[in-house]
Order: sequence, then C-alpha cells, then structure tokens
Amino acid sequence: MKKLFVLCCLITISLNAFAQLADRVADIFPTATVVYGNVAYANDTLKKHTLDIYLPPTNKKNHPVVIWIHGGAWMSNDKYADMGYMKQTLKGFIDSGYAVASIDYRWSTQAVFPAQIQDCNQAIEYLYQNAGNYSLDRNRFALIGFSAGGHLANLLGLSNNNTMPAFYADGKKQHFKIKLVLDFYGPSNFFTLTANDNKDPSDPVTLLIGDKVSQKSELAKQASPIAYIDKGDPPFLIVQGEKDESVNPDQSKSLSRQLTEFGVKNELVIVPGAPHYGVMFDADSIRKRVFFYLGKYLK
Repeated sequence: MKKLFVLCCLITISLNAFAQLADRVADIFPTATVVYGNVAYANDTLKKHTLDIYLPPTNKKNHPVVIWIHGGAWMSNDKYADMGYMKQTLKGFIDSGYAVASIDYRWSTQAVFPAQIQDCNQAIEYLYQNAGNYSLDRNRFALIGFSAGGHLANLLGLSNNNTMPAFYADGKKQHFKIKLVLDFYGPSNFFTLTANDNKDPSDPVTLLIGDKVSQKSELAKQASPIAYIDKGDPPFLIVQGEKDESVNPDQSKSLSRQLTEFGVKNELVIVPGAPHYGVMFDADSIRKRVFFYLGKYLK
C-alpha cells in the first residue's frame, strides 16, 4: 500500500512538473517525455538544490542516465541553460532510451568553491540512491557539461575515484561511479585559464574561489580538474570551439594530452570556426561522436 502511495505521488509530481515546465521544454523534448520537475536533492528548500528528470515514454525500468550540468561562468543560468542550442542532441537522448537529469547548483555569488562541486556530488548521489523511484540505472551514469558546467563535469569525473571530503556536503565519499564524461569547452586548469591572474574582481574565477589565483593557489589547484588525472579515470569526449573567446582551446588540448599520457581513453573534437557556445555544437558530426561514446560506455 505504501509503495502504491509513493508511486501515485510520483505520477502526480510528474504530471504537474510537465505542466509547469512545458513552456521551457516543449520545443526541445518529445511531447510524450515523462518529467519529474524541481526535485529537491539536498533535503532543504534552496531553489538551487533542485533537479529535473526527463524520461523516455517507455515502460523500461532502468534507463541509463545523462546528467546535464549547465554553464554560466559559475554565477548565472539554471538547469535549463544550454538546452536551447542543443535541441537535437537532447531529443536524441530521449529517442535513444536515455534519461536526462539536469541539475542546479549554487552560484559563486551565493557560495564560493567547493560549494558547486558539493552540490553536484549531492545531486548525483540523490539520483543514485533514488534510482528505483525514477526508473534509472544507477550503474550507468554519464556527465555532460558546458563551459562552467564542463569544468564541473570534468572535476566530477576525474575526482570520482579519489576521496575528497571537501567535495561532499557531509564529508563522506559518494557511492556513484561515472562511466563517461562529455565535456563541452570546460576549463581544466585555473592557473593557465587567464593571463592576467584574474585582477578584475568580477572575473568568474576570482568570484568562484574568492580571490585571485595567486592568492588562493591551493584552492585554485583543488578546483582544477587536471590535477586529478590518473589511469582509473572514465573516458572523455572533449568538444571545443576553435574560436572560443572565453575558454582558450589550449584548456581542452592540455586536458586531452594529459589524459592520453595517463592512458585514459579520450577524443578531442575542435569545431572549426565555433565560438564559446551555440548551435554549431549540435551538428550531426558531433552528435554522432556523442552517441558513439554513449553506446560504447553506457549501453
């Protein structure tokens, strides 16, 4: 009886959530997509501690999960960001039987690092612990992140096989494993991200770590995904715009090079003429690589 009550509640939440979110996602996801919206993942009422789950309209019990981490310089946007220019990729996830979980996290203007990685770890741990309630396969998690979200996806993927108490809200290591990282132009090394040592107090990295890199070198190292590379890391698909004005392509090239040095499977795709973000990243050629990696490591 209790299980029936929980199921009825989840169905009600799903229907209500789709009604609330339809204006944001109606032209992106297939119309029959099942939606669980604004799910609180941290047992509190913070708006930034919520996530959305999108499921294919099937009776399948265990969907592999693509976890969406939005960009916005760690200080803007929300769990719907980057979806607008990645419509065909998102539609492809649902059509191919993948669930999508899009997570919110606190901005740097609300809390400095490591708050953002704590939130992401907590959100994914929630998905892991509650996978059965949402028809998710907790053993098949992939990350996809864009810009600042790419940075967080990289950091999650590379630190997942390390024990980093500062990265967990309760200080306890998470249980989930990451099978694949899809990195779209995410920073990998804060020491080489900018040439001016972030002298501008409004610089995104300065806001994220609370001061210039030179003044917070230990925290800057802790926040740099490249510091965690080892042979046990998951495979990476790295996608970078050739003309990126915000994240120097050398960030992605260096990440790929060091992954290769450690024997970690990875592929770097430089998109000719592409800026920091946009519909060029939703191209057929890139989608083919995304679904190749998903098919190889998540199916």
